[in-house]
Amino acid sequence: MANVCDCCGRGRVTGNSVSHSNRHTRRTWSINLQNVKVDVGCNESRRMKICTKCLRSGRVRRAV
Repeated sequence: MANVCDCCGRGRVTGNSVSHSNRHTRRTWSINLQNVKVDVGCNESRRMKICTKCLRSGRVRRAV
């Protein structure tokens, strides 16, 4: 799947849009993915799709 975080594996979530008259239609919510250069180690970096939750929590380190 294309819209998946490379760090934590989070992807799209499905649910319903509910109108004022209480009609339900299916929809999806995408996560906020960013293309980021990440330090992998041994003076190496690579480009990954990382969600903003992982970026804010400090699970990955950006390459400088």
